[in-house]
Amino acid sequence: MPLLLLLLLPLLPLSQLVAPLPLVAPLVLVLLAPVVLLPLSVPVALTTVPVASMPPNLTGARSISPVSVGGVRGYGGGVGRATDRRTVVRIDVDGDGSVRQRPDTLSAEEPFEIRVGPAGPGRRAPLAVTMRTPGDDLDLALGFLFTEGVIRSADDVLTAQLCAGTDQPNTYNVVDVVLAADVPPPVTDPSRNFYTTSSCGVCGKASIDAIRTRSAHPVADDPMRVSPRVLAGLPDRLRERQRAFERTGGLHAAAIFNADGELLAIREDVGRHNAVDKVIGWALRSGRVPLAGHLLMVSGRASFELTQKAWMAGLPLLAAVSAPSTLAVDLAEEAGMTLVGFLRGTSMNVYTGATRITHPSPIPTA
Repeated sequence: MPLLLLLLLPLLPLSQLVAPLPLVAPLVLVLLAPVVLLPLSVPVALTTVPVASMPPNLTGARSISPVSVGGVRGYGGGVGRATDRRTVVRIDVDGDGSVRQRPDTLSAEEPFEIRVGPAGPGRRAPLAVTMRTPGDDLDLALGFLFTEGVIRSADDVLTAQLCAGTDQPNTYNVVDVVLAADVPPPVTDPSRNFYTTSSCGVCGKASIDAIRTRSAHPVADDPMRVSPRVLAGLPDRLRERQRAFERTGGLHAAAIFNADGELLAIREDVGRHNAVDKVIGWALRSGRVPLAGHLLMVSGRASFELTQKAWMAGLPLLAAVSAPSTLAVDLAEEAGMTLVGFLRGTSMNVYTGATRITHPSPIPTA
């Protein structure tokens, strides 16, 4: 009946329309309000990523497809604010010793809470809070859960959703992960609940046993071979793709390459362990784990935790621009990994697994 009334209105004489206008106008507004307002409404509560319903990809493993979060397309990306602008005082002690104000671009750092639990009503239990650069947040959550041994594959996650918080604008700084029915929830006693800063990925763990996880993907027998010339070219290729670092100078990067030096994925973050979790999360949802025949390149030093994360993903080689730690070398030796440090220019130090480096002759200077 209301729709019929709207269709008949144009057919009525003008005098009949003007006379009852005060009575008709409210009715028209009520009828048109849903039509006008509906396209303007945007869901802001939750964005769910159903893992189990995703079709198999080419490797036979289900993957998580891109989603829409608050109207922004992307898998956890796009919502993040990787950089922000601040006003700084620039002081030049050389020359005229000028002091002036200028805008500067900084790397964003915000807390990110990961909640994990079985399906069902109610809120999942908080497992960890990490300080990270927003962006690729669902990759970060998946990579973290995988390298911590909570999940073994993308199939272990039923859904993952970014939750809109109370901040304005919404920060989406909480992720809610629902585990598949056959996956036990993680232990959440104090020895496993932890807070991680941008510089320390193991801070807050209460015991040495809580730090170590063992990989389900052995790498000692991986036949991968890579030439020193390919390795020498990786830092420049990594640097060329660090877009946020170019603007801020304050982000770490982690990238996955194949043995021919082809770049498959790169992620940046204020925390080096977060950058690694993000790129491993990408590999996990892409069905590429274990990453046999591939290598992980990081823009900073090679720590114990980064070596462990690489081992968990089945990576036979870890290369770093800076130095490794003693524990990193010990763990790489134990796992049968190749660990390369001080990868700069035409030189490098191979600390373990030197048999994977072919043609160990000096690289000519360009």
